[in-house]
Amino acid sequence: MLPQHLLPTTVVGSYPQPDWLVDRAMLSKSVPRIRMTALWRIPEPFLEQAQDDATILAIRDMERAGIDIITDGEIRRESYSNRFATALEGIDIQNPGRIRNSVGGYSEVPRVVGRIRRTRPVEVRDMQFLRRNTEKPAKITMPGPFTMSRQAQNDYYKDEDEMVMDYAVAVNEELRDLQAAGADVVQLDEPWLRNDPEAAKRIAVKAINRALEGITVPTVVHLCFGYAAVVPGATKPSGYSFLPQLADSIAETISIEAAQPKLDLGVLRELSGKKIMLGVLDLGDPAIETPQVVADRIRAGLNYVAPERLIPAPDCGMKYLSRETAFGKLKALSEGATIVRRELGEARA
Repeated sequence: MLPQHLLPTTVVGSYPQPDWLVDRAMLSKSVPRIRMTALWRIPEPFLEQAQDDATILAIRDMERAGIDIITDGEIRRESYSNRFATALEGIDIQNPGRIRNSVGGYSEVPRVVGRIRRTRPVEVRDMQFLRRNTEKPAKITMPGPFTMSRQAQNDYYKDEDEMVMDYAVAVNEELRDLQAAGADVVQLDEPWLRNDPEAAKRIAVKAINRALEGITVPTVVHLCFGYAAVVPGATKPSGYSFLPQLADSIAETISIEAAQPKLDLGVLRELSGKKIMLGVLDLGDPAIETPQVVADRIRAGLNYVAPERLIPAPDCGMKYLSRETAFGKLKALSEGATIVRRELGEARA
């Protein structure tokens, strides 16, 4: 059961992994596209148990902070996308590909050598574990089909749009199982929509709609400009090159990074048919916002979005923050939303 009160708070997905679980110095250097098993500090025979324990810590932190709709913190993932993207048939994980990255170098990525197919569940156990360990509404995230296609080297498909749609089918199969496993909300992470807006305009909405086909729980599509720890705020634009087009998607909610890039919120007028998951925590600033600062950012969003359609959240995933900072920011998020919720209640009384 989702919260019935106004301004329900949530997280984008990830929460900091403990230092005893991952090598955070190694993590800080990249957002891995292929598997990075050296990241884990725990030997393989004990890794799943350690990940379970760390997941419970993340769940409890979100609950203690007062967040309304929580996730498993993506604790078992090396990045938001690589765990699912490298589990599909058609990927040569032994011989990765290379693509040019946003800073002019190259990144190792999954290499597509056959037709993309999902042959087994990937995150279903994660969702089952989350469902068993909280009574709160629970969300699980998945990399979106367009973003996975842009984080891969295509050595098989003559038509890249066909590849995107095969990714969409694989995502849809996983989402259906995640819904059956108890997900109250499912989210697609599509940060690469803004990196290739021309291709996005051609195929992204079609792929997103195919990925969400038949899903009956609330659905979210998340866009951002990149992790604050990896992409400095000074380099982030104040507007999206691909956003209004998502009005044509079947996703119920569009999630956007807004606090760090100081987004011009006027663009939200073009998404009047959607709920908006609005980033009101600047993850590039190590200082913990006060509840009053969060409340101000929520009020700014309410200039363009009705209270019934606004969901306050962090800008992006929180995995690159310290756990202390992440918890403090989430507590401020919860308290700031409470301030504005009370104001709205008084205004309507």
